[in-house]
Amino acid sequence: MGGEASWLRILLLEWSSLGLSSAADRHIIAVLTNQMFPMDETDQKLLSLLRQDARLTVATLAARLKVSRGTVTNRIRRLEDDGVIVGYTVRLRPDVQQNQISAWMSIAVEGNQTRSVIGSLLGEPGVATLHDTNGRWDLLAELRAQTLQDLAKVLERIRLLKGISNTETSIHLETYRLS
Repeated sequence: MGGEASWLRILLLEWSSLGLSSAADRHIIAVLTNQMFPMDETDQKLLSLLRQDARLTVATLAARLKVSRGTVTNRIRRLEDDGVIVGYTVRLRPDVQQNQISAWMSIAVEGNQTRSVIGSLLGEPGVATLHDTNGRWDLLAELRAQTLQDLAKVLERIRLLKGISNTETSIHLETYRLS
């Protein structure tokens, strides 16, 4: 354990000397040092409310949680700083974007190159979501494109990534239920 602690101290000193101080950097440091922000019941309820409607005002959140507005503000800031909340988004009905093509791509990764492939896929603008999975395929990516030609270009870029051994793609024809 002493060797591990020394190695971790050196890593953290090196990290801080590089001037890395974004929320993502702090999150990585917290994971490495097992100092993740412990979430209590109030944090869990706050996250649940934000998942339902991220546009709720701090005053509304405070009233529903029966805490002060300052408490809500501080907890949201801490959850953001710790990398628990990484962003806010808009969910659209599938029929709103009628001209957009969606597809699922199942991806098999060669050897132990999963991290590298994930990093490359997260930088691909055609990848809307990316999931690590078990079974026959290692990763599952939801792809989005405006035209079939655009989708073909996305597929080609992904298939050329180093570390991908095989893919299978299915185009979404219709969505029957969106949670």
